[in-house]
Amino acid sequence: MSLRRPDGLGGRAAVAGIGATEFSKDSGRSELSLAVEAVRAALDDAGLTPGDVDGLVTFTMDTNPEITVAQAAGIGELTFFSRVHYGGGAACATVQQAALAVASGVAEVVVCYRAFNERSGRRFGSGVQQREPSAEGAALGWQLPFGLLTPASWVAMAAQRYLHTYGLAPEVFGHVAVTDRRYAANNPAAYFHGKPITLADHAASRWIAEPLRLLDCCQETDGGQAIVVTTAERARDLRHPPAVVLAAAQGAGRKQEAMTSFYRDGLTGLPEMGVVARQLWQTSGLRPADIDVGILYDHFTPFVLMQLEEFGFCGPGEGGDFVAADALPINTHGGQLGEAYLHGMNGIAEAVRQLRGTSVNQIPGAARALVTAGTGVPTSGLVLGADT
Repeated sequence: MSLRRPDGLGGRAAVAGIGATEFSKDSGRSELSLAVEAVRAALDDAGLTPGDVDGLVTFTMDTNPEITVAQAAGIGELTFFSRVHYGGGAACATVQQAALAVASGVAEVVVCYRAFNERSGRRFGSGVQQREPSAEGAALGWQLPFGLLTPASWVAMAAQRYLHTYGLAPEVFGHVAVTDRRYAANNPAAYFHGKPITLADHAASRWIAEPLRLLDCCQETDGGQAIVVTTAERARDLRHPPAVVLAAAQGAGRKQEAMTSFYRDGLTGLPEMGVVARQLWQTSGLRPADIDVGILYDHFTPFVLMQLEEFGFCGPGEGGDFVAADALPINTHGGQLGEAYLHGMNGIAEAVRQLRGTSVNQIPGAARALVTAGTGVPTSGLVLGADT
């Protein structure tokens, strides 16, 4: 059962600082070093010191424990520390957890972080090599023996059904790839800076798992990103205008599995994101027309189209035309296809830049940003707003 009334979190917390490492394919250093650099950069951006921090939030997949990061970054006592499960689905939930902590007084300054050598170390695209015994691992036993070994192959199942249901061709996914790479081309921090693509380039890229081509799949990246969250009141006294958390939500749908929810009644949507959408709209009081920029999790292009449809920006099967028409600026940093794959954390940072007016692809007058986390898994989302 979804939330039936607005929650009490909206407007009580804000993002006050953002910081990142270089995004690369071979960082040449430890994941702890990346995490500490990102945390310190975010604190410096906020005008805070490690001594101001009393909370840390990260992902279950992160190899950097909160207490280890605290020690290495010069942070002292912690009154709050937390980890959120489900890979990229955790991105926006880290900010939600931080916002809950500062709004309730459990902590005053919480840093959310994600750091990994995902290209030079662990590679998600290499497929599932082994899995420790668990209920989640057992569920994959229904998929792996039949060759569904990688995230791309799991998403391809839903993408193929989407195309069949709406009478579309794989080229419809290319609009997302082209849009992301257009913005990445202007972003000096992006791996594909200066390298836009065309729909023809997309159509010519090799198949990965039909109907997904190479340019439908996000990068694998080494790097770190950190986000500083505090109360809205305190954020107003810091270095930059705050990005206020107008709404934050998590969502898991019926018959939810991690990337392999093939036994639902349909495969053409993302019910978990529908749960998030209903909560965000209800708590923020906003609607699609009120959003100035969308930072939509783009590990694979088909799920961007489905997200637009779940949030009500367009009807079922209309996501490709919506993106092609540039009806909403999306992924203005280049997304995970064009900038870097930091499990969505770099997307939160871009939303903050848009609200500050400092993005390299600034949308004039941007005052409301929608940010989503990983899809196909239990997920999360944010609506951030400029302070008024």
